[in-house]
Amino acid sequence: MDRLTAVRVFVEVADRGSLTQAAEGLDMSVAMVSRYLAAVETWFEARLLHRTTRKISLTDAGLAALPSCRQLLDIAEDVQYIAAARSRVPAGVLRVTSSSSFADAQLTAALVDFQRLYAQVEIVLSVSDKATDLVAERVDLAVRITNSLDPTMITRPLARCRSMLCASPDYLARHGAPRDVSDLQSHRCIAHAFGIGGQYRFSLAGQVIEAPVRWSFHTNETAVLRRAVLSGAGIGMLPTYYVREDLQHGQLLRLLPDYEPQELGIHAIYLSRQHQPLALRLLVDFLVQRFGGEVAPWDEALAQQASDASPAR
Repeated sequence: MDRLTAVRVFVEVADRGSLTQAAEGLDMSVAMVSRYLAAVETWFEARLLHRTTRKISLTDAGLAALPSCRQLLDIAEDVQYIAAARSRVPAGVLRVTSSSSFADAQLTAALVDFQRLYAQVEIVLSVSDKATDLVAERVDLAVRITNSLDPTMITRPLARCRSMLCASPDYLARHGAPRDVSDLQSHRCIAHAFGIGGQYRFSLAGQVIEAPVRWSFHTNETAVLRRAVLSGAGIGMLPTYYVREDLQHGQLLRLLPDYEPQELGIHAIYLSRQHQPLALRLLVDFLVQRFGGEVAPWDEALAQQASDASPAR
């Protein structure tokens, strides 16, 4: 049995405190995890874990062995990095996480195009709107939309995330369009998440404008918010990277264009530049080139459409 894999299983179980969670993280069966644990305990000639029906904890021998096991895995990763860097052929597994809406609208296609250039790189993409612990989840790269960055992480800006206040033609035909932000109080509005307060925030001529609204529908998922707005449930604030085609095809209409919602940054976030896998460095560079620039590519398309629709002078 592969001793390096057995050590990796032991460290994963120690970190997670659960055979089931370790099995999920390693993409193994629980039975296989148990076999690897038995193998590493045979190798060390000591019981490394206390197992009960409720939890798993380290024995004294396990506590003593864990630092050396971590060091062994680090050395193995260093050897793999040196070999890949010398061969200049990016390979291996990259674990990436992103919000589901950005993964759906932009990131998945970018990752597929990256793999066309580097076929030996395997991508594992997980989606979540919650911040991910890169260490605990063994994530190589997080693509996050935020203005609050963790100073302990390495970040590279990818693009700016703009949003627009939108509604469907059906909703506007039934309820009319707001002429000013004060009109929003009389409309049905859709909130992106619970507990965001009772107002929208906009910028107008450098001033922050707070517009009180009445929420009629709440969701923590951007895809659900978009579907509700498309279905005529009310007015919603949606990122342009996700609704560009809806706006271009007239399925959604922009409201109050003089009032700009707050912009957010789209960032590539990773743990360290030291011993960074070649595949990860190339992927970050690829995403910077793909999404970077003064204006994000999806916003360029919207600006071009607006310019084409403007009457000639």
